[in-house]
Amino acid sequence: MNGPMHSSSAIAINIPDKRVVVHKRIAVIVLFFANGFLYGNWTARLPSIKAFYGIGNGTLGTLLFTIALGALVAMPIAGWIAHKFSNERLTLITGLLFCCSVPLMPLSDNLWVARCLFFSIGMFSGAMDVSMNGQAVLVERAWKKPIMSSFHALFSIGMAAGAGVAALFSRFSISLPLHLVLVALAALTGLLVCSRLVLLQLPAAGSDPSPAAAHFRMPALAILPLGIIGFCGMTGEGAIADWSAIFMHTVVGSTESFSALAFGIFGAAMTIGRLGGDYLTHALGKKTLLIADVLLAIAGLSMVLLIANSWASITGFFLVGIGLATVVPIIYSTAGNIKGLTPSAGIAMVSTIGYMGFFLGPPMIGYIADQWGLRIGLAYVIGLFVLMGILILFTPSQQKK
Repeated sequence: MNGPMHSSSAIAINIPDKRVVVHKRIAVIVLFFANGFLYGNWTARLPSIKAFYGIGNGTLGTLLFTIALGALVAMPIAGWIAHKFSNERLTLITGLLFCCSVPLMPLSDNLWVARCLFFSIGMFSGAMDVSMNGQAVLVERAWKKPIMSSFHALFSIGMAAGAGVAALFSRFSISLPLHLVLVALAALTGLLVCSRLVLLQLPAAGSDPSPAAAHFRMPALAILPLGIIGFCGMTGEGAIADWSAIFMHTVVGSTESFSALAFGIFGAAMTIGRLGGDYLTHALGKKTLLIADVLLAIAGLSMVLLIANSWASITGFFLVGIGLATVVPIIYSTAGNIKGLTPSAGIAMVSTIGYMGFFLGPPMIGYIADQWGLRIGLAYVIGLFVLMGILILFTPSQQKK
């Protein structure tokens, strides 16, 4: 899963030994892949998790909301800890905690125990997201070339790989507890390897001369449309991640193993879009590409909801993934270049609003689905895509320089 960048990214890092920087880059790549891999595994098995607890869409939405709440609580705390103490230790500790918490999902069918577990998983995942992005910023500065997109592409690759592994485990009827233990051990092994490749450490509090490091600065209202665009795009990402497999299984009627592929296809499309995103942005321009993104996302999700055929739905989820792949990177880039605002202030506002959509959108879909069905729940996302297109068309061009 793409977290907010740490304020200490304004610090220049000077590392003369290129091999050391390469090792650090590999370590951060493993972190992003492991995070996405675990996320892809458990989200693709949501039908099994839902069956284990014997709950409906609304209750599942509540559990997903507790994950969101845990992440939203942990993110600002993690940012403070990373700035105050050691980001490298926080990255490894939260990564280890995340790996150890995922296998506990099917620990007990008591919903209060489940809520506590899901809240903890959200905290560890959110804190890991913040800290590993702080590491990515420092490695990028040491590399002296833009490489941030490659890290996020590895997160998407990890999600797709995780969904594929989940489909295999489901296909061969491997139990959910054993499945989650095995993939957690695999991710844990990767993180232990990272601990041997010494990560860059963020300086202690007070060493960053930038005023932005001292406190959060609320940007001007001119950036609000960009934040809402990010909200709409990330709500779409979260919706497909959490509900695609369930839609395929319960509405389309596909087998559980085939249903798990829906999220994998979506993750693969996101990866393809991100790998080619820089080229397309240069060739088409930000606004034209964003409009194309919206049209693809609307067309893809409409195909899923209207046709509700296995292969048509898979194709539709692929189109949505291609459409959403470059939305957040473009919005982040634009927000960081708003006149009169520091890059950190612009990105902080957009990422905060955007992540609210990623975390809070899927539970909202669950509540709607319980009342009117999952088709209507996902149709709500199409409405957000339409809103996103309107904002892109009418947002002043000077905000997309």
